[in-house]
Amino acid sequence: MIVCFDIGGTAIKGGHAYASQDIRALPRLPTPANDFEAFTACLRQVIGAAEAKPRQIALSICGIIDAQTGKAVIANIPCLHGRALQEDLEAALGLPVLIANDADCFVLAEAELGAGRGHSVVFGIILGTGVGGGLVVNGALINEHGGFAGEWGHAPVAATSAGTPPASLPRFQCGCGQHGCIDATCSARGMERLHQHLHGEMLSSENIVQGWIAGDEACKRSIDVYVDVLSAPLALCVNLTGATIIPVGGGLSNAVPLLEEIDKAVQARILRPFGRPLIVQAQCRMEPGLIGAALAGLRASRA
Repeated sequence: MIVCFDIGGTAIKGGHAYASQDIRALPRLPTPANDFEAFTACLRQVIGAAEAKPRQIALSICGIIDAQTGKAVIANIPCLHGRALQEDLEAALGLPVLIANDADCFVLAEAELGAGRGHSVVFGIILGTGVGGGLVVNGALINEHGGFAGEWGHAPVAATSAGTPPASLPRFQCGCGQHGCIDATCSARGMERLHQHLHGEMLSSENIVQGWIAGDEACKRSIDVYVDVLSAPLALCVNLTGATIIPVGGGLSNAVPLLEEIDKAVQARILRPFGRPLIVQAQCRMEPGLIGAALAGLRASRA
């Protein structure tokens, strides 16, 4: 048995995992974002509720472990940011600790238990508050030891002309410090920026998608431009990785017609014809970070 966690900026989701099909989630706890001692006390509370001493602790985090330094990059949990987190947690908890990025945990869950079952190369993507992703090859995360692989949302590659007919687009400022990232243009907030740029009005991403489905001309134009911007770099990711399925999570994944439109645009731009949907809604809709952490932890404990 292992204890797994999905660590977010506002809540800690914990669970006890006995097997890949037997993951028992526990009530959420608020994240003590500024107090490391209080943070580890929350983890001990979940560990202490286990029936026996666990073999392993596994964490999904909303950040990155720098593979070169071993230090955590977690901007929204200051008490963890900049720490040699694995070492510090192992010292505090007295158990082996595995840490993985939340998008990596999402795609690991999809590869083993969700839409990616039976596929050798699974590239899972997040379309929501941010644009992220992770890569699983032959059942294993590329990022098993930390790092930035799969972060396709960050690079100055967003088109400055997109849609039919082409619209001129600015290179929006991204939270990572660059201009023109897919994250800045194609996240939920990015979709809202696009709509405001094109039409001079601010609408929520939910209302833009709903308006597009209902046939609103302004929303149709915004989605046309959005899909054009998104599909080119995503097609490159497919060609580069050889992924044969792309499960999508995040808030925008709830709009299945939008995923179908993205799928159509990506498949028109890749080298390999599939003849079936490639971009699909994720199947692990509940707690994919916790599930992915459990799967990674169970595998590490067996090794």
